[in-house]
Amino acid sequence: MAKRDIATRYRGSVLGVLWSFLTPLLMLAVYTFVFSIIFKARWNVGSGDKAEFAMALFAGLTVYSVFSEVLNRAPTLIINNSNYVTKVVFPLEVLPLTTILNAVFHMLVSTVILLLFVFTVKHHVSWTVVLFPLVVLPLLFMTLGFAWLFSALGVYVRDMGQMIGVVTSALLFLSPVFYPITSMPTSVRWLFYFNPVTVPIEQARSVLLWGQWPDPLVWGGYLLVSLLVAWLGLLAFNRLRQGFADVL
Repeated sequence: MAKRDIATRYRGSVLGVLWSFLTPLLMLAVYTFVFSIIFKARWNVGSGDKAEFAMALFAGLTVYSVFSEVLNRAPTLIINNSNYVTKVVFPLEVLPLTTILNAVFHMLVSTVILLLFVFTVKHHVSWTVVLFPLVVLPLLFMTLGFAWLFSALGVYVRDMGQMIGVVTSALLFLSPVFYPITSMPTSVRWLFYFNPVTVPIEQARSVLLWGQWPDPLVWGGYLLVSLLVAWLGLLAFNRLRQGFADVL
């Protein structure tokens, strides 16, 4: 289903799935031009390279896009697949998982492009990139939990799609995508850790760009919270699914 979803997105276009490579490549070129040449922005960690801001920004967006893409699709997921509810016996809890796999595919494509860009600029890539899947894994559990919850609520509350769209847009600027978490005042920095994408974004930059190990205590705590969110999301989904057929 995930494979079909990816193919459907690009069906009928001239370049097809190649767009999944071209889109992040073009965006990376835009970020590099705007922030390193026009704004002359610098990141306050790492080597201070001219294109460092673009790399750090793109790494943050790569992780954030997984969370936002799945959440934006979740409220209409069951509605758009109502045939699986009303006409056949189907494990509906699989549907959010297909959106996760779809988002992971695009994240992996963006990550490959980012690493190629890092190698071009720095002439090397740190071995810590192999830890990237481990860093992202808790985020996938967290995202899956929210996807189960919002896909179930979206059947009953049709405004959920608009609400989630506003939340994810605001979350982009409240996440350490355009800035490092260390730039926040110490007195309010702890509030940013309630943001579900703060930890994976910061740790993804550490392993992809700076060659640093992720903090094991922070990673372990985030994993436990993510598993709890996933479990609660599945419980809510199974409780609410009993009325799907009646509503649809």
